[in-house]
Amino acid sequence: MQEIPYKIYLEENEMPTQWYNVRADMKKKPAPILHPGTLQPVTVNDLAPIFCEELAKQELDDTTPYIEIPEEIRNFYRMYRPSPLVRAYCLEEKLQTPAHIYYKFEGNNTSGSHKLNSAIAQAYYAKKQGLKGVTTETGAGQWGTALSMACSYFGLDCQVYMVKCSYEQKPFRREVMRTYGAKVTPSPSMNTNVGRKINAEFPGTTGSLGCAISEAVEAATTQEGYRYVLGSVLAQVLLHQSVIGLETHTALKKYGIKADTIIGCAGGGSNLGGLISPFVGEMLRGEADYEIIAVEPASCPSLTRGKYAYDFCDTGKVCPLAKMYTLGSSFIPSANHAGGLRYHGMSSIVSELYDQGLIKARSVEQTSVFEAATTFARVEGILPAPESSHAIKVAIDEALKCKETGEAKNIVFGLTGTGYFDMYAYQAYNDGTMSDYVPTDAEIEKYLSSLPTV
Repeated sequence: MQEIPYKIYLEENEMPTQWYNVRADMKKKPAPILHPGTLQPVTVNDLAPIFCEELAKQELDDTTPYIEIPEEIRNFYRMYRPSPLVRAYCLEEKLQTPAHIYYKFEGNNTSGSHKLNSAIAQAYYAKKQGLKGVTTETGAGQWGTALSMACSYFGLDCQVYMVKCSYEQKPFRREVMRTYGAKVTPSPSMNTNVGRKINAEFPGTTGSLGCAISEAVEAATTQEGYRYVLGSVLAQVLLHQSVIGLETHTALKKYGIKADTIIGCAGGGSNLGGLISPFVGEMLRGEADYEIIAVEPASCPSLTRGKYAYDFCDTGKVCPLAKMYTLGSSFIPSANHAGGLRYHGMSSIVSELYDQGLIKARSVEQTSVFEAATTFARVEGILPAPESSHAIKVAIDEALKCKETGEAKNIVFGLTGTGYFDMYAYQAYNDGTMSDYVPTDAEIEKYLSSLPTV
């Protein structure tokens, strides 16, 4: 067998020319998203006032397996794609494990994360439609950074509502957005009706992605020539992020490597869904089998402790309802350092795959996550984002299991981005002031008790 290099690079002509839509291979499709007023399945016309028309079509398309990536988007991708699949030889040596560990590194672009894969696509369709600009929310700031960069590229206005605790914890991420021309507002703010309502109901709140989504949607629908774009959760986003999994699949195949375990961090589902899509497709078609693990923070455990039910996608209850694993749309997670993994629900696609038993889920506490991040940084030379470090934690756990059993598994995980703007979090860990927070059953039940009746 040929020697595996530290970094497996694909040639430019091996980069995907089509996105893969895993829903096309799902016999049981994700439940349709519902109109908040009628509780009927939404149509493209229902979504058109909120989303770009082409993105609305992608959102509702669960039958087309492959969708062409426009040439303009592929040209932009070439600035940083294909991204490397890295053999973590040094981590393997550190752990003294017989396992082979690989990570798909998505942090080698200016935005510092995988979010740019969908940001440039959504900005492209907004520009093609002739819009003035877009609005969005961001948690850790990676999505806002990516979208501000994409909007700058196409000359679009970009308005970002950033979860308040992240706005305060991550001033440098905020300033990158502003450098690219975005207007950044801490959420919940007093600039929107829904923001004022949330502040009145939860005085002093540190915010959540659900709050920020509500504000961004209101901002989009009250300004002519604007639409709302989202960095995770939606089917269209997982579609765009499938480039991650497609490249990973091609790179592994190039060297005759069969993945045994595939691991991704899970907040809304964009990174995980993109990484696993082609592998899940093989499972659905009966071509292969994999162990797939979604890793979420114990402070916001939608898969492991949530309920599979219809719920609003936002705290203000103005967005459509999706059937997903949820903690309740009014759930406000603690102001910890889980970054972008603070969303109350999970992608309908990921939720349905989990409900069918095709993927597993684990929740981990943040001090153990940063311990894993520190171990990784010291031997692999990359400071990982807190979100990515959830996957690193479980990859290390799985590799140590192999050490006990002597099994030489191939473990693949997604390194979604870098943590160089997350130094307050690393400081808290290094100073020993970081704490773990796990919501009680009573707290979760309080939020779940207000789920809508559908």
